[in-house]
Amino acid sequence: MTIAPPAVSARGRSPIFEPSLPGSKSLTNRALALAAARKGKTRVVGALHADDTVRFADCINRFGGLSVAADTCRAAFHVENSCPGERPLAPHEPLDIGAAGTPARFLLSMAADAEGETTITGTRRLCERPMASGIEALRALGRPVLETGNPGCLPVRIVGGRPTDTYWRVDGSVSSQFTSSMLLSAARQDADRGPVHVEATGNLVSRPYVDMTVQTMRAAGIDIGAVGPQTWRVLPQRPDVASIAVEPDASAMSYFLGAAAILGGAVRISGVGSSSAQGDVGFVHVLEEMGCAVSVTPTDIELRGPEGALRGIEVDLETMPDMVLTLAVVAAFAQGRTKIVNIANLRLKECDRLHAAAQELQRIGIRAQEGPDWLEIAPDGTGPRPASVHTYDDHRVAMAFSLAALTNKEITIEDPACVAKSFPDYWSEYARLAESYGLAR
Repeated sequence: MTIAPPAVSARGRSPIFEPSLPGSKSLTNRALALAAARKGKTRVVGALHADDTVRFADCINRFGGLSVAADTCRAAFHVENSCPGERPLAPHEPLDIGAAGTPARFLLSMAADAEGETTITGTRRLCERPMASGIEALRALGRPVLETGNPGCLPVRIVGGRPTDTYWRVDGSVSSQFTSSMLLSAARQDADRGPVHVEATGNLVSRPYVDMTVQTMRAAGIDIGAVGPQTWRVLPQRPDVASIAVEPDASAMSYFLGAAAILGGAVRISGVGSSSAQGDVGFVHVLEEMGCAVSVTPTDIELRGPEGALRGIEVDLETMPDMVLTLAVVAAFAQGRTKIVNIANLRLKECDRLHAAAQELQRIGIRAQEGPDWLEIAPDGTGPRPASVHTYDDHRVAMAFSLAALTNKEITIEDPACVAKSFPDYWSEYARLAESYGLAR
């Protein structure tokens, strides 16, 4: 199955397009984990209902004493913790988390905090992605973990139990998700043992995602604070809020900002701005450096593409890895080279995104080179050529390269349904954008 989006009929139109964005995937996952820890009923509002979050909700629902009901009409999840004891019971059957990387890493510590033995598995690609940092952190605290496949990967069997120490260390150099998982777990521990300290060792990648976890925990009433550059003190306690609100997804926002940058149009985003802990909000300033005009308030963003050409830039996106593919496609329309650096961990995502970006840019006729931790885009000014873009079963590849298809109707996107992982309504919003900008159908 392929989709051929519309081509540009004219440049220079600049209506202000206001996309309807889903709730943040990252915040929804954190909210579900927190809601499951609170006794009684908790509502997650403004939530994302997509493959990753629905899988996570289903896995939580399988622990004894926990239940999750999806309310798609109201973009909500209803979570109830009726555990007779302090800890939920391990599921009877293995948990299949699909391709969801963040929920898989959150489930590692959830399983370690449950009563009994939990098996966690996922897709073939997820079972290739690194889990050793989380596994070793749990083992260091006396939690037995058995890999039943490749070392340091899913599937795993985890025997739950109380940790042997209150000072925890976790390697932060592969993924920030392991640090977030341990912080969430720290709040679930027995209060009578006192505070838990969580230290992320090594170079903590994607730091904004940990900051997002900390902000979400604080908003839920958890006493958590930094006591060092990469160390946090967590006072074990239950969340004290019956409702957790989720803001719009800043990663999803990037595709509409990118479209406006390429087409010289304008876009307005409501509900997310400078007050957000989502690191991807910073992408608007990357586009500003390329020549776009931006206005950012604590709760809103407006961007207008340049009247002339976009400028190539060199930028470090270590803290915004999900923005690399979007920027790579926007850079195909810039004047001059763009180099994106410090992005080695892109090779460990749903696919090797660094390689995928270079390959698919070349496929549409844009000169691109990849290095161990960098990507360089050197357009020749002729624009993308017709091609069928491979998506590697990766939602972000599909959405990013749909921007190139805005200017050439003979570019098609293979497997467009893969966007369901994070943005099920993406193509309907994409069609609205095309119509708003007066693009030929």
